[in-house]
Amino acid sequence: MILPLIAAFSAGVLVILSRQVNGRMSMSSTPMISSFWNHVVGFVVLTLIGLLVGGLIPANISEMPWWIFTGGAIGVVFVASGSWLITRIGAVNSTLLVIAGQMVFGVIFDLLRGAPVTIWASALGIVLILAGMALTQRRR
Repeated sequence: MILPLIAAFSAGVLVILSRQVNGRMSMSSTPMISSFWNHVVGFVVLTLIGLLVGGLIPANISEMPWWIFTGGAIGVVFVASGSWLITRIGAVNSTLLVIAGQMVFGVIFDLLRGAPVTIWASALGIVLILAGMALTQRRR
């Protein structure tokens, strides 16, 4: 159980690091250019890993519904908006708002698919995230 927790925490560290780097690039160019290079470099790295490991193209690709490939387009919007936001509202606020959005829609998606959800705990988590953001806005 500890390995998935470490992996999730590490992914969070890498997300904020990626957003910081992309935000810095967008300050020297634009969020669109930053997102473009993020995805070009990511494509090259993933292609190299895929060539080493194999299995990038599933055998049943023709049977997959078209809409499952929209994750890439959604990712482009996420990266470009993150590059834009982080330079305007900062790392803490953009991260807290992203997490709040993930919590809200995570609960909604779990409800829609019939997964067990503790509404009060999820609502409390969202409120605490937003309270954390409100606290960071207080003037010293």
